[in-house]
Amino acid sequence: MYLVVKATEFLAITRASIEVPFLFPIVFTTGPRVDDHESLVKYAKLLSDHKSDSQNVKEFVQGIIEGEVHVSAAAMTMEEIFKGTKDFKREVLEKVQLELNQFGFLIYNSNIKQLVDVQGHEYFSHLGQKTEMGAANQAKVDVAEAKKRRGIGAKERAELTLQNVAKIDVETKDTEIKVKSEVQIYENQRVAEVAEANAELNTKKSKWAQQAKMAEVEAQKVVAIWKAELQKEVECKAEAVLYHQAKAAEAQRVGAQAECYARQKAIDAELCAKCKEAEGLKVLARHKESISALC
Repeated sequence: MYLVVKATEFLAITRASIEVPFLFPIVFTTGPRVDDHESLVKYAKLLSDHKSDSQNVKEFVQGIIEGEVHVSAAAMTMEEIFKGTKDFKREVLEKVQLELNQFGFLIYNSNIKQLVDVQGHEYFSHLGQKTEMGAANQAKVDVAEAKKRRGIGAKERAELTLQNVAKIDVETKDTEIKVKSEVQIYENQRVAEVAEANAELNTKKSKWAQQAKMAEVEAQKVVAIWKAELQKEVECKAEAVLYHQAKAAEAQRVGAQAECYARQKAIDAELCAKCKEAEGLKVLARHKESISALC
């Protein structure tokens, strides 16, 4: 069940304790908060308490609206209500919704019109006229002030112009000096940076040259060691060849000596045999001679 609740006329007792009746046309479309179970339970309880009489529920909600309007108005003066109508409307709407939350209601739509005076009590009209007159008076003051400023005269404007020109000239010179100083500082910084970069580059070049020289010396050392090792290896191989040659010569010499010794032994044996044979022949010849002599 959705209710359209209208509330119109109120007697506001404001913060200044002034009882001022005014028309505050309000139309709220309210109904149960269908997306919340707890709110639905509260709404159902409210209907059961009022025996589902929509008129009673409507009057109940209207009473809440009127009460919150009175409370909000009591916290403000009529001038504050007049000047801050939007804030007043928003505060009423928020407070009404806060109260309706206790009964599961949700304001689905609200139509709050401008506050209107009750006939015979033209308070808002007077405030509007006061504001309008204040604006008109302020406009007159502004016009008079403008005329006064225009009446200063050409001489004062000329003096002011000369002062402005002099000021601009001084500011221009100051700016030029500042710019020149900044340019000089920048150039000095650039020169210092270039000098620092050159010094760093020279240091690196010196370091690189030293490293290259050390690398060359190390390479020469490696080559010298390699040559020495190669020479040593060649000498070792030459010594091995000479050793093998000497061993071979020694073996040949020993072989020749052995062969010569064997031949000598053979000759000696043959000579000894021939000597023995000759000696035997001599003995035989002597024996034959002895026999012949006996005969």
